[in-house]
Amino acid sequence: MKAWARTLVMLLLCFTAFARGAEKVATIKIEGTIGPTTAAYIARAISEAEKQNAQCLIIQLDTPGGLLESTKTIVQSFLASPVPTVVYVSPSGGTATSAGCFITLAADVAAMAPATTIGAAHPVQMGGGGGEQKPDDTMKEKMANYAISYIETIAEKRHRNVEWARSSVKESASITADKALELNVVELIATDMNDLLTKLHDREVNGRKLNTSGATIVDVKMSAQERVFQMLWRPEVMFILMLVAVYGIMGELSNPGAIIPGVLGVIALIISLYMAAVLPVNIAGVALIALALVLFVTDIFTPTSGILTVGGVIAFLLGSLMLFDSAEPYFRLSLGYIIPATVLTVLFFVFVVGKGLRAQRLPVQSGAEMMIGQTTDALGPIDATSGKVFIEGEYWNAVSDSPVSAGQPVEIVRRTGLTLHVKPKIS
Repeated sequence: MKAWARTLVMLLLCFTAFARGAEKVATIKIEGTIGPTTAAYIARAISEAEKQNAQCLIIQLDTPGGLLESTKTIVQSFLASPVPTVVYVSPSGGTATSAGCFITLAADVAAMAPATTIGAAHPVQMGGGGGEQKPDDTMKEKMANYAISYIETIAEKRHRNVEWARSSVKESASITADKALELNVVELIATDMNDLLTKLHDREVNGRKLNTSGATIVDVKMSAQERVFQMLWRPEVMFILMLVAVYGIMGELSNPGAIIPGVLGVIALIISLYMAAVLPVNIAGVALIALALVLFVTDIFTPTSGILTVGGVIAFLLGSLMLFDSAEPYFRLSLGYIIPATVLTVLFFVFVVGKGLRAQRLPVQSGAEMMIGQTTDALGPIDATSGKVFIEGEYWNAVSDSPVSAGQPVEIVRRTGLTLHVKPKIS
């Protein structure tokens, strides 16, 4: 081969390597439960991948499940995505159960790391609670039938195993990565990201061959707002915010003028109400917690020897256990939160609210009102129109319905402006 030909071949090889290295692959990581923030994050990541002209968007997924409404939003984003979507269930030991199964099946390419699982997609609840009535057997059957038809549609759209997809909902079937590959539930098993990029290379997706070997990985990070809302979207966070709302508002009412507790309480209450529209909140649990608070306050003013407080403790415990209406473990409150919260709430009402409310009912301890009921001597004759007394280091005008002679002891009955109403003191 002539020298110029060898040089041309080398230039072509260098150009090809450079072109491959210039390709980009966008990636995001989804961990924990699936909710509205997750759906918004994935939609933004798809848009960002399109702007970056990425070969594909890889979603590294490890989730126990989540809300079906949010899952539907994610599936719709996948189906409308101009960028090929790849769901990679990882790391080893990770899962794509419940909502994660729907999401994995909806991707253009489904991949799993070794020792991961997928399945158990039977629906527990359609979406956010907000205090809806608990579904009866008929409603549960309708929900299951809807989920079955929905996952069948997704699997058929992506040319995956429709029969297994149906069983994942109907029978809560769950399988390993090797079995998923064998049953045509996923297309790839990859040990890590580099292995996945190698196996995706030259794969045709929607009429387009992926060029991922040696591509630059672009991480699409969560925004600060998304991180905050993802952190908030947890039952235990809502429970704590509810307690902050109770402590703040009751603290302000029992100690007027503190301001800061009231402001924090109102803010926590508003955030709690927002979260209640998304999380599966049980109205009976909320009612029991409210009843507990009423019992705590009532016991402060009623001589019941603590019986109402005991009832409040029971109501608070039951309400906390029932607060989130879902069979899924990630929507339940653990006793590690409930018991300390119950103890803290009882102590708060007994020692903070109780003392504050009792203090408001005490007689005035300072100022001119303190003179009521005190005794002093008349400085001169006192009648219904005029007179003088000296008390608390000051001279006061005094009047009396009964005539009082100079030097006679008198008792202060009431005050009107700068005039004291007195009566003769009977020994």
